[in-house]
Formats: sequence, structure tokens, C-alpha cells
Amino acid sequence: MTYRNLDGLYESYAKKRTAIRRRLREYKAVPVSGYFYELLYCLMTPQSSAVNAAKAQRRFEEADFKHCELDPVPFLFTDEYYIRFHHSKSRWITEMKHRYEEIEAVTVGPMSAAEKREWFVRHVKGLSYKEATHFLRNIGRNEGLTILDRHILTNLKRYGVIRSLPPSLTKKRYLQIERKFLRFAEETGISADELDLLFWSAEAGEILK
Repeated sequence: MTYRNLDGLYESYAKKRTAIRRRLREYKAVPVSGYFYELLYCLMTPQSSAVNAAKAQRRFEEADFKHCELDPVPFLFTDEYYIRFHHSKSRWITEMKHRYEEIEAVTVGPMSAAEKREWFVRHVKGLSYKEATHFLRNIGRNEGLTILDRHILTNLKRYGVIRSLPPSLTKKRYLQIERKFLRFAEETGISADELDLLFWSAEAGEILK
């Protein structure tokens, strides 16, 4: 594989490396007691603003949603922000909450990150490979698995890792591109987790979760 624009990649990485590594340490420091809200966040992000999802997450936490019987809809649809598809996501959140004890047991259990991701995709409504990986990354348990969202895919194309943006991501296609991403990380000497945040910041303008 012939990569492109690597000088620009290394220049950007050098500027942001300290901030990126600080954020990765923050992920690993999330206590198990915070996993519920990190998963809730990842259920809100599909086709919605990461900034708005973070605002909603804070409101859920402030209301102690995990331990209170509350309707999720008012937390998703407010004058301050809007989480798209709020009715569907409200159902996903409610179902996740009712099954959370089982979900947490898998999250902290002995399975590999890849095995956990497969379990999440099969058993947690609203989680695709992207969102399941996002959850594992945000709690420092992804073991190098990668989040293939549009920001990441755009940068993979920019650097010649993939030839074109896929119109959709089946499981087979997701895993194929993930393997290319991991090979790119190995060959550039920048970890996949660091590349993930580097690519995200290049598109979003800041290092978001």
C-alpha cells in the first residue's frame, strides 16, 4: 500500500500528541460506576452532534437517571439541544437501562474487546460496530479496535489507506477497513487510538469524546 501526505500527518501528530495522550488516559480512568453513562452517550451519538450528546449525558447524570424512573425523551429533546431520532433512542436507552447489570458484567468480564463488541452488537439495541467500539474506547477497553465514523473514513482516504468512502458498512466491510487502519497505525508508528483522536480533531477542530 502506498500512503500519501505522511509529512502532514506527522506534523499534526507532533502538535497534538500531548493532548491526545492526556485524553486517552482520561478514558482509562473512567470508573466502572461511570460506564452506564458512557454507554448511554454512545446510544445518543448516531447521526447526532457529539457536543449535544455530551450535553445530554451531563443532564442524565445530574438527574441520577440510572437510579430513577424517568422518561428519557425530555433529556433528548430540549430548547438547548436536540438528539435526532429521540423517540427511537429513548427506547434504546430504556431497554439498555433495564438490562444494564448483564451489560456491565460483560463489559468488565474476561472476554477480549473483539468478543465484547460482538456481544454488544447482538444484544444491545442501537449499537452497531461503530458505536460498540466507541463505548469500549471511551472507557479505555477497546484494545486497539477502531471507530469507523465519517471523520475517520475521510482521513483514511486522505492518507491513501482506502481508495474511496464506502457507501455503507456491513460487518465484513467494517472489519476489512479496520484491518487496514491497524496496519496503517503499525506502519506509521502511531497507535490506532492516537490516530483515531488525531483524525477526529482534524475534522471536528477539537479532541472530542
